[in-house]
Amino acid sequence: MLKLSICIIAYNEENFLPRLLEDIKSQEYPHEYTEVVLIDGMSQDKTKAIMEAFKAEDNGFYNVRVLDNPKRIQAAGWNVAVDNFTGDVLSRIDAHTHIPSDFSRKVMADIEQGENVVGGKRPCLVESDSKWAKMLLSTENALFGSSINSSRRSETKTYINTMFHASYRREVFEKVGHFNEKLIRTEDNEMHYRIREAGYKLLYDPEIVSYQYARSSLKRMIKQKFGNGYWIGQTVKVCPRCLSLYHFVPLAFVLAIIVTSVIAVFGFPWLSLIMWGLYGLFAFVSMIIAMINDGFSFAMLLMPAIFPVLHVSYGIGTLCGLLHFKRL
Repeated sequence: MLKLSICIIAYNEENFLPRLLEDIKSQEYPHEYTEVVLIDGMSQDKTKAIMEAFKAEDNGFYNVRVLDNPKRIQAAGWNVAVDNFTGDVLSRIDAHTHIPSDFSRKVMADIEQGENVVGGKRPCLVESDSKWAKMLLSTENALFGSSINSSRRSETKTYINTMFHASYRREVFEKVGHFNEKLIRTEDNEMHYRIREAGYKLLYDPEIVSYQYARSSLKRMIKQKFGNGYWIGQTVKVCPRCLSLYHFVPLAFVLAIIVTSVIAVFGFPWLSLIMWGLYGLFAFVSMIIAMINDGFSFAMLLMPAIFPVLHVSYGIGTLCGLLHFKRL
């Protein structure tokens, strides 16, 4: 039976890490064949103490390790995991996450059938129970929000270019190497590109589900979108082929706003009116679908106004990343 190493890196995650560790305890894949590697990014809260307390427990795992990530950045943390895991398979789990009890069992079922890299759906959960937070979650989960990516909603088992919470056979890292520590948020896209170039396939299995907690405030969500967009812009300079066209849709939207606004100033407003009319239609339809799926609340009526804020934040981030000539 293959050994699985579940690896988690965390920085200041004292609020979410205990829930995830309870998920780890509940995993159905045999604990005697499971290792847990916990990596702390020099947290300033109780994150490392929570990790050490988990290590001190007897949950039947064949090994539990607590390690440090002095560089703090995510890619460096995953490289600590790559250098130290002892199993046949490394399962990469973000700290801001919930995984069902069948997660590792389903991952290993695909691996044991001969797959080398496996992942599945990653829908979002709400951090708090307020109507505002639920509206932001519906916005994030909407097709017009962030869920155009097939790894969020597809029901078909297939091979894709990149995925969240992937699990890798040891041989993949032995052949491809480490994560690129110059990339702060797109290290997985670049790694998965190199994995594909090395001849491996990434299996998307919709039966495998892991959840990420969406930001519960608009300010934090805007900051996240801007940062994501910024690192898309920076990644273009390092590995443009590891990105997909949908990564640049918000940038195209921002450029379209600029171009149509300039044209409107010179007396030709029709392009701007058509663009915003179509955008408003898509936003309204997405709101209606969200109300049908998630239930009505008055906060949901704000969704058509939230969509452009998030899209513009991401697009401006991408533009800033492209224009910022930072040496990578």
